[in-house]
Amino acid sequence: MRSIFAFALGLLSLAHALPSAKAKSALATTNGTRFSIDGETKYFAGTNSYWIGFLTNNKDVDTVLDHISASGLKILRVWGFNDVTSKPSSNTVWFQLLSASASQINTGSNGLQRLDYVVQSAEKRGVKLIINFVNNWSDYGGMPAYVTAFGGTKEGWYTNTKAQAQYRKYIAAVVGRYVNSPAIFAWELGNEPRCKGCSTDVIFKWATETSAYIRSLDHDHMITLGDEGFGLAAGTSYPYQTGEGVDFEKNLAIKNLDFGVFHFYPGSWSVSNDSGPKWVKDHAAACKKAGKPCLFEEYGTDSNHCALQKPWQQAALQVAADGMGGDLFWQWGDKISTGQTSNDGNTIYYASTDATCLITDHVKAINAL
Repeated sequence: MRSIFAFALGLLSLAHALPSAKAKSALATTNGTRFSIDGETKYFAGTNSYWIGFLTNNKDVDTVLDHISASGLKILRVWGFNDVTSKPSSNTVWFQLLSASASQINTGSNGLQRLDYVVQSAEKRGVKLIINFVNNWSDYGGMPAYVTAFGGTKEGWYTNTKAQAQYRKYIAAVVGRYVNSPAIFAWELGNEPRCKGCSTDVIFKWATETSAYIRSLDHDHMITLGDEGFGLAAGTSYPYQTGEGVDFEKNLAIKNLDFGVFHFYPGSWSVSNDSGPKWVKDHAAACKKAGKPCLFEEYGTDSNHCALQKPWQQAALQVAADGMGGDLFWQWGDKISTGQTSNDGNTIYYASTDATCLITDHVKAINAL
């Protein structure tokens, strides 16, 4: 009798561990060089909100996701990391404490439970999330925080054994929480990984091994790199070069990366705003050649948002059937209980004239394809 009861418990545990048939059918996938979401294969629009997982008011999270969904945006990219090197006050949200002696993943109410609520709210509204695991930059910890804890240099982070071991522990903790969620669009290795002056083999090897590790944890959700798209043979200006240790075309060939992503910030890169359409189309061509979709994952300007960015969106739609699968502008802005959300100059606020141009009109153009 006892063994039968144990067997029944085992079956019940297995049932909870595996996604239901309904959940699997709702997972976002690739279909050639396009994406399929909820059974629909088309070009998709979306946005970024690095801050939504750090909100402490559930109603604020719901308000933002209500507005995103109502705007016709389907994909939302959020920060899945929030690293610290010393424990902050109890009312501060943090996800991971990095320490050479005792790193800690915060699963409490001021930790990953905040990200839990974002996932739950997104599930209810049919919004799909891209969740990444580390930042190239020092914002919210990132690779510099790992260096503080484990030593070495930022360029050496990719081969730092202790840093990589903790990074994988964190990946396992996050993936394990949402492995069965249909709200996950994709896991992302990091935000804008760079290795200045390094051989492109460094990031290529790290991305190959890390994506294989994520695939061992989750066989169903998509995986992407999160890079800026540097390294293309179609041009000679700074972003086309490989000086940051990134080779977009080379990385596209990595087996467990399901699609390519690229960003565009002409002001930061000292290139012309007018070079945007070529940048978009050159990536689309590379993705088409690789047989994987491209996602224009971040783009922005600090002024003249509509006039400058609209041509980039139009260029993406021109190659929607030839390598481009979607685009996510940087970044979403809204009004919540504490006032306006973060404004970094690139922010497009809900219900603004910029939003009419870059969201409402863009979604209409997509629906007319």
